Amino acid sequence: MVFSSESFLFLFLPVFLAAYYLTPWKAKSYTILVGSYIFYAWWRVDFLGLLFLTTGFAYLVGQRIAANRGTARGKAWLALGVAGCLGVLGVFKYLNFFIDSFAALVGTDAAGLGVHWRLLLPIGISFYVFQALSFLIDVWRGDARADARFIDFAAFIALFPQLIAGPILRYKDLEDQFKERSHSLEMFSDGMARFLIGLAKKVLLADAVAPLANLAFDNSADVGVTLAWLGAMAYMLQLYFDFSGYSDMAIGLGKMMGFTFAENFRYPYISRSITEFWRRWHISLSNWLRDYLYISLGGNRKGSARTYLNLMLVMVFGGLWHGANWTFVLWGLWHGGFLALERATGYDRRASGLTWSLPWTLLCVLIGWVMFRAIDVGQGFEIYAAMLGANGWAGDQALWLDVTRESVALMIIAIFVAWAEPHIAGFLADAPQASLMQRGSAPAAISTTSQLALSSFVLAVGMLTVLKLAEQNFSPFLYFQF
Repeated sequence: MVFSSESFLFLFLPVFLAAYYLTPWKAKSYTILVGSYIFYAWWRVDFLGLLFLTTGFAYLVGQRIAANRGTARGKAWLALGVAGCLGVLGVFKYLNFFIDSFAALVGTDAAGLGVHWRLLLPIGISFYVFQALSFLIDVWRGDARADARFIDFAAFIALFPQLIAGPILRYKDLEDQFKERSHSLEMFSDGMARFLIGLAKKVLLADAVAPLANLAFDNSADVGVTLAWLGAMAYMLQLYFDFSGYSDMAIGLGKMMGFTFAENFRYPYISRSITEFWRRWHISLSNWLRDYLYISLGGNRKGSARTYLNLMLVMVFGGLWHGANWTFVLWGLWHGGFLALERATGYDRRASGLTWSLPWTLLCVLIGWVMFRAIDVGQGFEIYAAMLGANGWAGDQALWLDVTRESVALMIIAIFVAWAEPHIAGFLADAPQASLMQRGSAPAAISTTSQLALSSFVLAVGMLTVLKLAEQNFSPFLYFQF
């Protein structure tokens, strides 16, 4: 089940919310868990067992770590927990990749090695395994308590707003909210507005520019310079509005249930360096890699050369986290190389004062997204070659018959929205402060009128989104594949 579907919007969500608010406080975690399991089982019931086993394993090992924290026995329990979680992720996400890579190395394929089966990737496994891992490590470090009720911990792991595509939550950030959180009409309405904004990003923008990206990448050997660049830019926008839209919906749904989730995107396409980009893009993953991998590798405490190596290793691991494909390894190396270079030269500290730093950063990000989107390394380099003119300016003329004025217009609108987002957010952040300082005066009345107009606009966009949703084909979120 996906958020941008009629079954979720008009069946699951209203039924769940009605059940949630009718449930007494002490039993709300049971409602969350049952609802989240139904949500997950809508895709496949059999993988629900893997989710439950991972949850139970992490919970039980967490108790043993807490009981033996600071001792050799506790460290052994931590090693067992980390190995178990990574083992689950490794088998289901990377076993096919390792078999295929080894087969290619010896000049055959998986069937040639006698392997005639393929493991199916459980949806959301990268997210809930990372959440289980952070719980175990935080308990060992003393940053999280292990005295939670199992039902609360299970509800945290399975929490459906973020279960299948993030953001990556940490138990230490939500443990107090499971014990006590507030519910109000204002918080619910804020959550609904945030959900509608995210839904609009997905349906009206991400899905609108997707055909241009698909056209370029599906015909990578025949596209010319213009269509190659259009396709790459379209994917750059599609991925942002698709994933940030999902994060907005997850945060909004959390608010509707009384939870406060951390932000996952802060307008990454205004970044003036790759370092800044990773402070703004997929923040929950960036912070997870920093806190649990980069620091564990030594961070910047073991000299400059080791720091640069750690940055490279972390980004390669981050690339592989997205998928078992050499394209993600190259994408990770690309970003890791820039992070190391910017740290070595101090570029990140100077970038804000350089007029060309923004277009340069966007160009570097776009080049990286080409390999990220490609189905294999060969297709990625075909797009790069086309962008450099290997197929001429126009390429295969027949491809242009599928480029409509509507698709180009919607892409221009998506570019405008990506540019305008931080400016609109800044205006909205300043407006409440002005009304509070001058409560009861004319500016407060203007602010109230503006808020009413904004609410009406959000509702209108929501209605337009639902109407658009009803006429388009099923379109899953891009991050479901991770």
